[in-house]
Amino acid sequence: MKHKQTAASLGAGLARGIFPLLAALLFLALTEWVARGELTAETFAEYIRPHYKAYLLSWLLLVLIWAVVDAVTRLAPLATLAAGCAGLIPAAVNFYTLQLRGEPFLPWDLTQVEEAAGVAAAAGLKVQPSMVWSGCALLALTALSFFLYRRRGRLGLPARLAAIAASTAALLALVFGVYLQPAVTESLGIYPDAWMQDRYYRWYGVITGFMTNLTNLEIDEPEGYGEEAVNALLDDVEAAGKIETGPNFPGSYAANTDPAEIEKTPTILYVMDESYWDVSELEEYGVTFDTDVSPNLHALQQSSAYGRVYSPSFGGGTCDVEFEALTGYSVGFLPSGCKPYQQHVTRPMFALPSYLKSRGYQTAAVHCYYAKYWSRNTAYPNLGFDDFISLEDMRGVEKVRGYYWKGGLVTDQAMGEQIIREYEKLKAASDAPVFLHAVTMQNHTNYNAANYPDEQRVHVTSAPAGLKAGTVGALEDFATGVRDADALLGQLVSYFSGVDEPVILVFWGDHYNPIDSGYDVYTATGYAKADSTDPRLRQTTLLIWSNYSGQPVDLGTIAAYEISPVMMDLFGLEQPLYFRYLNRQLRYGYRSCTAGVTVDWDGKMHRGLTQRQAAWRQDHWLLQYDLMFGKGYALDRMGLVL
Repeated sequence: MKHKQTAASLGAGLARGIFPLLAALLFLALTEWVARGELTAETFAEYIRPHYKAYLLSWLLLVLIWAVVDAVTRLAPLATLAAGCAGLIPAAVNFYTLQLRGEPFLPWDLTQVEEAAGVAAAAGLKVQPSMVWSGCALLALTALSFFLYRRRGRLGLPARLAAIAASTAALLALVFGVYLQPAVTESLGIYPDAWMQDRYYRWYGVITGFMTNLTNLEIDEPEGYGEEAVNALLDDVEAAGKIETGPNFPGSYAANTDPAEIEKTPTILYVMDESYWDVSELEEYGVTFDTDVSPNLHALQQSSAYGRVYSPSFGGGTCDVEFEALTGYSVGFLPSGCKPYQQHVTRPMFALPSYLKSRGYQTAAVHCYYAKYWSRNTAYPNLGFDDFISLEDMRGVEKVRGYYWKGGLVTDQAMGEQIIREYEKLKAASDAPVFLHAVTMQNHTNYNAANYPDEQRVHVTSAPAGLKAGTVGALEDFATGVRDADALLGQLVSYFSGVDEPVILVFWGDHYNPIDSGYDVYTATGYAKADSTDPRLRQTTLLIWSNYSGQPVDLGTIAAYEISPVMMDLFGLEQPLYFRYLNRQLRYGYRSCTAGVTVDWDGKMHRGLTQRQAAWRQDHWLLQYDLMFGKGYALDRMGLVL
């Protein structure tokens, strides 16, 4: 009898000893299933087996989380629940962030919980079967641990303290001695891939991907940074300016106007339209609509500068595009997926509005959503905006698309009225020129035909085979928003054509989105691949119009961070040295270097950089670092005090 009790006791002890190891292994498998949406033999062969050391680290992290919680609380079910949640919750978030924006769950997303929750609630996200089964497995293992550990003996205080110390030390050693040491992780075959975070997570898994990205929270100073290096670079920019090379675009207003007659202080309007791109392009790929969705755009292209903006974002990250356009800074130099408004624009810094403000401009911004969204309420003043009109300040505005968004979204037409009203208010208060920046919301994801009454919605009259009815309905919803964005463009041009002062209007879209639940619209038509990094899904529509210039200029594709330098170049406006550098980079380096894709002057695209282009990019980072994080040596050279 005693022998049987001893055997049973040994068996129970062995089961308790291996339980956390096996539970963590199962949680790891479930984590990858949830994060990827599938877990197949191909997934194992292509991603997991070649990078097995990364997954061993993930497994060990879950084991140690279990051990620490159990040692502290002596509650095995709580330890099991904690270890499971440590993998499954980030995995679920990762799955949805990939769906919404094409990027995985990154450490700095933790600072954006409120914004993410708002988008997720409005996006109609669906619980996946993998999440249901994983939740059931987690509950089953938690219950099993209760029965398995309920009869284990008590630990004396010294032994318990030793267990706490040992498990905690092991966990900290793993985090700080392995995950946060790039030299160590690289020795294990885990190599940084900041430009392609979705691929990085596919290779190394969501847990190791997230943990190793913690090292990217710190911004490293560029090699050779200092006052001498910044001044040498700006000396070159000034020296080049003494050689008459002319504007970058020969057909522009500046290239064809006597410098003495150029308008020096026009009103400048920026309108970044949510998710805007000319969807009528799909008509070349077998889709037809029952109306012309872009009549104003197509007409204005005959007398304006037009082209495409290479966006750093897909499916979200509006503030990244906005940040680039307003500053000339590239988010490509910052940790992938970070949101500069929340993490870096925490003090006054150089940007187009702050520069224009120093030149006597009135500066204001209008956005028809909540002021704190993407922390615009704190970022805008630091960029140089004196006034900010947000949704809280708007009364009686028309809203549509209430299927996903409770209460609906402010229409582009109502935004046009707000822009005009704000402009008139500023002009009534002062004769000073105006810089007014606006961001719309009407065509925000997600899309569903139910967002508009049938008689108001643009209809698809033909589409390639294979598109399900729900996807066609989502495309109709999106196309209706594009039609209304085009109407906003016409509304603004009509009004500002009649004012008695020179006006420049810059109108562009922030990013593409999945339409319906995936990429079917793009793949079924042949428009693009089912890949958020496809360059076709990164080039939004751009138009730069003025009421005093009628020259059409084909801009090709430019980076979002080149919008302001190009605008100033087109119209011969006085440029700060930093923008003059960017215009030189545009001409001699590349048009864009965004999301790992380089666009050359001739429009050709490739991944990577030539040696010469790499030097331009390094200089760009040197100046951007100086203005964002460094000593601000370039500010003195530009005569700016912030």
